[in-house]
Amino acid sequence: MNGQHEMPEQAGWDSVWIGADIATMVAGCAPYGLIQNAAIATRGGQIVWIGPAAVAERRRAEPGVQAHLVTGLITPGLIDCHTHLIHGGNRAGEFEQRLLGVSYEQIAQSGGGIQSTVTATRAASDEEILAGARARARRLSAEGVTTIEIKSGYGLELQAELRMLGLARGLGDTLPMSVKTTYLGLHALPVDFKHDRARFVALASGPWLDAVAAAGVADAVDAYCDSIGFSVAETRQLLSAARSKGLPIHLHADQLSDVGATRLAAEVEALSADHLEHASEEGVRSLARSGTVAVLLPGAYYTLKQTQPPPVARLRDAGVPMALGTDCNPGTSPGASILLMLNMACTLFGLTTEEALTGVTRNAARALGVLGDRGTLEVGKRADLALWNVRNPAELSYGMGTNTCVGVVHGGVAVPSSPSPARAW
Repeated sequence: MNGQHEMPEQAGWDSVWIGADIATMVAGCAPYGLIQNAAIATRGGQIVWIGPAAVAERRRAEPGVQAHLVTGLITPGLIDCHTHLIHGGNRAGEFEQRLLGVSYEQIAQSGGGIQSTVTATRAASDEEILAGARARARRLSAEGVTTIEIKSGYGLELQAELRMLGLARGLGDTLPMSVKTTYLGLHALPVDFKHDRARFVALASGPWLDAVAAAGVADAVDAYCDSIGFSVAETRQLLSAARSKGLPIHLHADQLSDVGATRLAAEVEALSADHLEHASEEGVRSLARSGTVAVLLPGAYYTLKQTQPPPVARLRDAGVPMALGTDCNPGTSPGASILLMLNMACTLFGLTTEEALTGVTRNAARALGVLGDRGTLEVGKRADLALWNVRNPAELSYGMGTNTCVGVVHGGVAVPSSPSPARAW
């Protein structure tokens, strides 16, 4: 695909946005792939031309062309490639506990953490769950997000997991947002299986995975491989089964300790390895060899007051693509602001502003396996755009608690920015 179409007259247009600077985010071009005083034309939900505003001006009055005169900046629609958006309840009480010195590990071991959200999710009605999820998704949409990944994992039994995945699928039908779903088969050990871990792992990796695959409700499979999660051997059982079914893989890897999860992600050729605060040097090299994307999650790092950041310099030097996500969840990253994650990634992890924006566009698309369709602005790709009242792309990472998004285009359909809902939790 090319960033510009040399002969715009050869392609029919139905909409065109004229006058903004365009950060195409195409690799190997100018910083941010920036084209100044440009225009972008679409037809049938796809980008058909990108080029100078002066050229587009000559066609804006043609019959059937809807012209939008804009200023500021256009970027690809942002992508949140790691969320836990579907759940019941919240964990504000645990936030208070952590402030009083109780560790995340202690809370989890005493029946809190993920298990408490499992209880709340099982008890909540579909409409209660969807009301909260819609509010969080609308916040993200208002900040330019047009594609989102949503994990299950708060069901911990088959019907509850299928329910979560189905609700996540349905969310994309009511919002200007594409949804990719992930079966998080190994998230936490249910209380009922406290004395029979092997049986739970066998169920999650066998008949439950079979049912999820047969229902067609999951685009990928994930697991939580860490000291308070599941071992490398247990995780490999699920991921190997997923590979045998042709399902792509993500992996929560080495967030709290180095258990070898990063190397496992590379071994199974995962699309992404997420968190990575304790990834080893060998783990980073293995990601570079496999082409796995490193998904960094500064919201969880901040909330848990972690002191060891992911090895960004090593990832950069090794050429590992770095993506960013909100990790929006009720316990360790209760935030639905992708723009705040850009700022945190720069201030806490040392990313450049271009790396941060790449992390929620091109590399986030790579992490979800959809780079051929979105993540950059190129002819032939899906017309997912975000419109901003800024000129310098660095401003998107610079602001804290600010939102300069003035609208999104999802599949060629323009959606004006609307205020975020008052309550999302």
